[in-house]
This record gives sequence, structure tokens and C-alpha cells, in this order.
Amino acid sequence: MLSRRALLPRSAPAASGVSSRAVLALLDQLEAHTVECHSLMVVHKGHVIVEGWWAPFSAGRPHLLYSLTKSFVSVAVGIAVGDGLLSVEDRVVDVLPEHVPDDVSAQGRRITVHHLLTMTSGHGTNSLEEAWRLEPDDLTRGFLRMPFTEPEGTRHVYDDATTYVLARMVERVTGRGVPELLDERLFAPMGIGHAEWDRVGSGASFGFHGLHLTTEAVAAFGELLLRGGRWGDRQLVPREWVELATRVHVATQHVEGSVEGPDAWCGYGYQFWMSRHGYRGHGAFGQRCVVVPSHDLVVAVTGATEPQAVLDLLWDHLLPGIDDVHSAEDDALLAERLQQLSLEPVRGAAAPERSVTARLDASTEDPPLPDGTTVTIDPADGGWLVGLGSYNVEVGHEEWRESSPLGRPVVATGAWQGQTFVADLYVVTTPHRVRLVVDAGTRSADATWSTVPLTSPCLEMHLRSPLMTRPDVA
Repeated sequence: MLSRRALLPRSAPAASGVSSRAVLALLDQLEAHTVECHSLMVVHKGHVIVEGWWAPFSAGRPHLLYSLTKSFVSVAVGIAVGDGLLSVEDRVVDVLPEHVPDDVSAQGRRITVHHLLTMTSGHGTNSLEEAWRLEPDDLTRGFLRMPFTEPEGTRHVYDDATTYVLARMVERVTGRGVPELLDERLFAPMGIGHAEWDRVGSGASFGFHGLHLTTEAVAAFGELLLRGGRWGDRQLVPREWVELATRVHVATQHVEGSVEGPDAWCGYGYQFWMSRHGYRGHGAFGQRCVVVPSHDLVVAVTGATEPQAVLDLLWDHLLPGIDDVHSAEDDALLAERLQQLSLEPVRGAAAPERSVTARLDASTEDPPLPDGTTVTIDPADGGWLVGLGSYNVEVGHEEWRESSPLGRPVVATGAWQGQTFVADLYVVTTPHRVRLVVDAGTRSADATWSTVPLTSPCLEMHLRSPLMTRPDVA
């Protein structure tokens, strides 16, 4: 586990006026509903009162935040606005003129920072894939080439490309990459020294996703917002921007076929979602930074969950437990429970004498490994060394074993189940894991993602740091 220093003070739940029984009920319900959480941190009145990680995830490990990254880009915009370098009325065509197509529409010329922040540019759908198809080397140009089906400023349509363009605008007016700007103006003053960013081919940050932070750093970000952008004696983000970014600017609507629940329909701010209680930064597969000013509360969650499940359980169990303390003795029960959190390891035998070489069948959709990859299983130090083509991964038996074959860590556990070897390979800085199944009888192997990464199904890409994908401007 990586070393870290505390960003926030600690307190027992009872001392902060929160019922540990309510938190225990929350944990019970997460388990009962098979909601896969990787971490949970609750901050009340400025103090961390609950913190837990489901092994193999751990406190010092940065976790991919997916679209929760967008809320950090909003703060970067706010810093640029506070410095007088940008305004919400500035137009894309004026700030990034070299990325404007010759045949840009009149509406394309009118798109402003405000439209990008609220995702109300007028595209009918998420423009990301089509914009990249139109302009593989210039997503901003592709974004402006996409047809606009609604008047700007009238309808919210979730659109990743808007945040990408915002990041490029911030970089143009500040002369700094978004990661470098946030390192200097936000993360370093807060004591966060471990931010990692996935990047596009040019080396620029995605903007709309790709930031990796520890759970405590996410919670500290929420606490910064709750304090109006102030950290200690420094105003890191203009208070006016925090208030502007975290209020409703546009209504959100249910999308047919979406699994989102009622918290998705509470409105959208400046790259923040409104909730039934407070507001939140929100990333795919269960990355959350929930801020509830009415209860002086911040909740940070990482995981691989459905969008609404955790929020429902927070509202149903955690909120009623505020100012409802039963007994300080419950705190000890909760602390013990939090120490024992773990995802289920693979069960089965060690069979230390068995080795096998197999060939991967990648006929399934979105395979993590290429078809025909040679897979080898060899006993090693009470576990196994698993070969996946050109690199090896260490796998533990009845324990989590870590290796970094290509730069980023993999934590894995496995076992023999009769003639079949089964292993779970957690790409532990992300929400994702690969289930590997090797049949010793047929010498065939199968590998599948628990949840397919949104950037690429290629496992090797996700084991490299930083992840770099997609072409982009030179």
C-alpha cells in the first residue's frame, strides 16, 4: 500500500453526532444488494467519521474516477475565470480559432463556456464517438462539425466532448496543462501529491475522464466545495465559482433505456449533478463525491456499482442516522466491521504440483486479451505465476498478490476448481477486473471483464501508466 498523510482530521461517529448503527445498516444493505463498493469515506462537520476499503483495494491507492474528473475540470475553469483569463461567455471559436472548421455553422460559432459547462451546446446525443470519427486528430474540430439539433442553451444532453473542449480552452488561456494547473493551484496546497491522469495520444488529459485519486483526496475535494473553495487559510477556488458551479443551471431528463434513477433527474450545474440531497460529482461504475450542505456532510465512494444503488442507500440509511446517536459502543462494532471489508476471493485448491499451458479463445465480445494468446499457469511461492502472452501476473491462493508487469499494479487471487483454474485479476487502480478461466483438460482459456472499461477492452493498455489512447492533435 502506498504511503500517505491524512488530509482531514478523524473523529468517532458518536462524537460527531452520527449513529454507527446507521452506517452498519448501510453496509448490510450494500452486501444484501450485492453492490460492489471499493471504498467508502464519510466526512461530517469536517472530520472523517467512517472509512473503509474492500480488499484488495486500499487507502493509499489512487482509483480511476471516470467522469467525476469533469468536476475537477469545472474547478480548473473556475480558477481561470477567477484569474480574469476566461469568462463563461467566451466562445470556443475565439479561444481556439485554429480548431474551427471552415464550414462551422452559425450555432457552432455561438457555443460558449457556459454551454460547454452545462452540456447544452445543442447536440442531440453524446458527440464523443462521432466527433472523433469525423476528426481523428482533432476532437475540438470534430465537436464543432457535429450537427446541432437543438438551439444552444435549451436542452441538457450528456456530452463528454464538451469537457474535452473546456480543458483545451483552460490550457490555452492559462498556458498550463489542466493536470499541471490543478497540481499547482489545488492539489499541492491541499496536500494531495499523488494525482494521476490518463491521456490522449498527444499527452493532453482527456478532461472528461482519466483522473486517479485516493478516496480521501476525493473526500477532501468535497470538503473544499462545502467550505466554499477555502482550504485552511487559503481561498483556492473563488467562492462565487463554487456557488455557481454547484447550483442548477438546466433540467435533466430521463433517457429511455437508462438505468439512472431519480437522482439523475434533479438538474445539472457546471459539470456537477444535483441530487435529491445536495449535489455530486459522478463517474461511471460507481465513483461518487456527494456533498450535502444541509447536513454538513461529504461522502466519497468508489466501486463498480449501478448508478443509483449507493445513493438510495445513503438517503435511506445514512441521513436518518445523523443526530441520532444510540451508543458510543456501536463505534467499536463499526470499526471492527470496516477493518474486515473484503471482496470475495476465488475459492478452491492450491494444487501446487499442477501446471498447464492453454490457448485463449477470444470469441466473446470485448475480450481483454487477443484471440490465441498463450496462457501459462505455473506454481510459484504458494501461488502462481500466470503468463499472458508476453508478460506475467502473480496470483495468490487465499490471499491477494500484487505485481506490476507493465507499470500499473494488478492484484490477483486464484484457485483450482477441479480441472479448471480460475483467477480474478484486479486492475486495482480502476473499477475493473478480469476473470480468467483455464480448462486443463481441453487446454483452452477464457478471459472476460467484470465491467468493460470505457476507453478500451485491451488489458495491456490498462496495465501501462499513464494509459494513452486515441489520436489527438500533435
